[in-house]
Amino acid sequence: MLSHGQIWAAIDKLAERKKLTASGLARRAGLDPTTFNRSKRVAADGRDRWPSTESLAKILEATGTTMTDFLGFLGERPRRARAVEPLRQVPLLGLAQAGAGGFFDDGGFPAGQGWDQINYPGPNGDGAYALEVSGDSMTPLYRDGDVIIVSPSAECRRGDRVVAKTTEGEVMAKILQRKTSKVVVLASFNPEHEDRTLSPGDIEWMARIVWASQ
Repeated sequence: MLSHGQIWAAIDKLAERKKLTASGLARRAGLDPTTFNRSKRVAADGRDRWPSTESLAKILEATGTTMTDFLGFLGERPRRARAVEPLRQVPLLGLAQAGAGGFFDDGGFPAGQGWDQINYPGPNGDGAYALEVSGDSMTPLYRDGDVIIVSPSAECRRGDRVVAKTTEGEVMAKILQRKTSKVVVLASFNPEHEDRTLSPGDIEWMARIVWASQ
């Protein structure tokens, strides 16, 4: 017999598989972002609550998940919860603005004026900052208005999601497909946008995407 906990855990697992938070999953399905919050899983009198069949149907449709796949999540053991990092503030800039001069030093770390601030549940001392996505170049993974956190101090390896700035001032978010002493190949998230092949000398800096708020 299914339990409340199994169903809620399966919803969390679906969100995790789609690289979303529970709120992000609800938002993608056109639901209120608080639909799957912890507080919604227990009634005012302390009894466990079931998610509605309508909300389940909507998240399956929005993520292209079959009921068979969803039921498969019921048997998976949830990952051990990690300690929650305290929130800290990091600089925030629009992705379109990032190509302008004066916002970064030569290493790709935030500098100068004009930065807003945003809360980020990550470690201190890594030089991380936030960029707000604009346009459709990063869909379907990131959408217009999403915020990504990048860390210039994190090593960029093949397959990593990165933000790179060229010496001509162009800023792009891509997947690092290949990096050698002679060439850097950056694959696009959106198939409608072409991949880029650049010389290492054409890249002013590159930073790894370490977190996203969706």
